[in-house]
Amino acid sequence: MNFTYPKNERLKSKTTISLLFSEGKSVSKYPLRLVYAPAEENSPEKIKIGVSVSKKYFKKAVDRNYFKRVLRETYRLNKHLLLDNIPQPYSLMFFYQTKDRLPYEEINTKTIQLFEKFLQQVNKSADSENKTEL
Repeated sequence: MNFTYPKNERLKSKTTISLLFSEGKSVSKYPLRLVYAPAEENSPEKIKIGVSVSKKYFKKAVDRNYFKRVLRETYRLNKHLLLDNIPQPYSLMFFYQTKDRLPYEEINTKTIQLFEKFLQQVNKSADSENKTEL
């Protein structure tokens, strides 16, 4: 398995990010939240992901950067769960939403649970779309 987080998987497009916040759907598993929207079908990457930590909860950039690193690392190690199971390309935004300073292990387990919840929701909506087409 390729456990990397290359530049082409990073969500940088301002238009895509604004689309995520206006039309995206959300899944959460305390203290994490994932906002997602389908990407273009001809997109070369199956996933584009961005990471965010609120300035409201962590005033110092050092703390925000630490939790962003942790989120990127948990994504990097668990992205195979998403890549193997999503039906189409998605744009994702990954948030850490609490002022609690959780240990890495707990964030990692919550990330896995969040990805599983996301896959259930995506596959459920994909199944309902397939049924309406029939």
